[in-house]
Amino acid sequence: MTLYVDADACPVKAEAERVATRHKVPVKLVSNGGLRPSANPLVEVVIVPEGPDMADLWIAERAGRGDVVVTNDMPLAARCVASGALVLRPDGSALTERNVGEALALRDLMTDLRAADPFRQGGAKGFGKADRVRFLDALERSLRAARA
Repeated sequence: MTLYVDADACPVKAEAERVATRHKVPVKLVSNGGLRPSANPLVEVVIVPEGPDMADLWIAERAGRGDVVVTNDMPLAARCVASGALVLRPDGSALTERNVGEALALRDLMTDLRAADPFRQGGAKGFGKADRVRFLDALERSLRAARA
């Protein structure tokens, strides 16, 4: 079992490390760079080459049944769900076979809408304390489920 974190712009890296350490689960923080190495022996910072979706490709090639992936990237989530990994968003919501297709379609729709209307930018809700609490609870449950 490994916890993979799509670490570029991930707001819950510290929380993921804390929960994984309690469960003695190795963590891979995958990024294009800009992350400091962790003193925690369970945490490995993986720096991938520059380029579009390189961190996503690295995670997708490795994550599978028994692993947990933290990402906000819908194509990556879809690939990881298909390979049997448990997938969480940083707000604590789980992506599963039942809902990842809808999330991917919504992402594509919003991309098209933003491309058609240059004034339709942003709109994402802020990330708050309640999101962190939901994430901590969801990660706790996911690590237990992956171990079972």
